[in-house]
Amino acid sequence: MKGRRPKPTHLKVITGNLGKRPLNAREAKPPIALPTCPAHLCPSAKAEWKRLARQLHDIGLLNSLDRTALAAYCQAYGRWVEAERKLKETPAILKMPSGYLQQNPWLTIANKQLELMARFMVELGLTPSARCRIAVDVPGRPKPWEAEIDGRYFR
Repeated sequence: MKGRRPKPTHLKVITGNLGKRPLNAREAKPPIALPTCPAHLCPSAKAEWKRLARQLHDIGLLNSLDRTALAAYCQAYGRWVEAERKLKETPAILKMPSGYLQQNPWLTIANKQLELMARFMVELGLTPSARCRIAVDVPGRPKPWEAEIDGRYFR
């Protein structure tokens, strides 16, 4: 599918439906549930899962349907960490037995995993620019469509 990604219905309600297109009243709303960490992840990927999953869940950005996307991000992170560790042990350019110089394969792996991580970070709201496009409900903070009068909020 080409073009911009569609804006979720709840964000259209908050910011206003500028295109005046009909809102999707039947948009899927999965329950917010903390998914479990997949057992197949490498140790550094599991550590990244533990670091992120609770925080994303607490702000309402992670549910059980997002388990695979977060697992893919964490596994890419784990592979990136492993490649970076190997790069510390070996030079970035290797001299082959034939005499030719070649880029270290670990550098290629690290760069590819960093690319994958960047894509998943946007999808999961893990970059500053991705977060500025997301609206979450924070307890105690008034919602944009509410008005405060004498310390009370009205819709």
